[in-house]
Amino acid sequence: MARDYLKKATLTAKSDASEVHETVKTILSEIEAGGDAKALEYAAKFDKYEGNVILTPEEIEAACALVPDKLKRDIQFAHDNVKRFAETQKATMSDVETEIVPGMIAGQKAIPVDAAGCYAPGGRYSHVASAIMTVTTAKVAGCRHITACSPPRPGVGIAPAIVYAAHICGADKILALGGVQGVAAMTFGLFGLPKANILVGPGNQFVAEAKRILFGRVGIDMIAGPTDSLILADETADPMIVATDLVSQAEHGYNSPVWLVTDDHALAERVMELVPGLIDDLPELNRENAFAAWRDYAEVIVCRNREEMAACSDDYAPEHLTVQCEDLDWWLDRLTCFGSLFLGEETTVSYGDKATGTNHVLPTSGAASYTGGLSVHKYMKIVTWQRATREGSKAVAEATARISRLEGMEGHARAADVRLAKYFPDEEFDLTADA
Repeated sequence: MARDYLKKATLTAKSDASEVHETVKTILSEIEAGGDAKALEYAAKFDKYEGNVILTPEEIEAACALVPDKLKRDIQFAHDNVKRFAETQKATMSDVETEIVPGMIAGQKAIPVDAAGCYAPGGRYSHVASAIMTVTTAKVAGCRHITACSPPRPGVGIAPAIVYAAHICGADKILALGGVQGVAAMTFGLFGLPKANILVGPGNQFVAEAKRILFGRVGIDMIAGPTDSLILADETADPMIVATDLVSQAEHGYNSPVWLVTDDHALAERVMELVPGLIDDLPELNRENAFAAWRDYAEVIVCRNREEMAACSDDYAPEHLTVQCEDLDWWLDRLTCFGSLFLGEETTVSYGDKATGTNHVLPTSGAASYTGGLSVHKYMKIVTWQRATREGSKAVAEATARISRLEGMEGHARAADVRLAKYFPDEEFDLTADA
């Protein structure tokens, strides 16, 4: 497959995994052993915050009062959209039952997890949208208890807009702890919280590693790396919009890859001309992030045709995938590996990140090849059940006994034998396994 790299990444989005792992492992172990006191010790060290860890109703009310009415309306708008989409997703799940064979009924039941821990980053940026995305979906799923957790700032606490978002979206408790200590508090049930059954939400490499280590002990949405975005564009695309969209995602962080895949060499060249100026025009922190991401991690790839473009995109399996090409239906049908898809110039990743209603907690680093993003389904356990009449269990018992003996599992076979003997005492059955 012909791919012409006009710009090739010099780095890949990987951290020093071994160093981070050991640091996080130590912190988790110490907090589990030391409980609330050790978590507070780490909060003082890393968050430099000594206020209440669990916000009181009065503190929540005071924080909400600091949020301008216009921003409140925007947060409510985004919440309504996320809730509406989550409710639509939940409607696709239903309890079902079917008669497998006469007299043998099997069923499926969807049960929400009991307690959810929702992390909303608050370091470089105050991720108000993350609070909306995580808490709202947990609420719609039906979780009995939802903890929203976000890093406090020294002398300030959690950003008021995050507090407001978590509150109106349905958080039962709001936890002012950052990083590993916040994840640990939710997992271990510190400060009077119920132990979380699932941890969700984006975070830095330490939060991601904490979730990786704790996975199995608790559920997680996914193990996330730096955010990434890919744009597919043909000759009909507007170079300024393509370049702006690339820069908008590069500002996430110094190691956030952005990729342009096109079949139009002139478009690629023009976008590469525009990007540096758009980066220079950003505020300082945003500019530093976007500059480093573009310099070290960005790629511009020219393919021969749209099929090769689609294949290239599927290979990258981007978190965010934008299509600015003709024949959007063809792309919708053809593309298979992405966290969230944005079709046409009229939508953009920024819309999905903030207010469209689809979730912005998405698989990164190629994980979109095997999983989707956070949704109401992540909080739901799909469990099965069965019941049978005696006659309905007859054929199943015979098959079970023979298969079990073939496998060498005599105890399993006898669990079937004893039922056949009780229910059908006058009948004879061939329950031996034929090798």
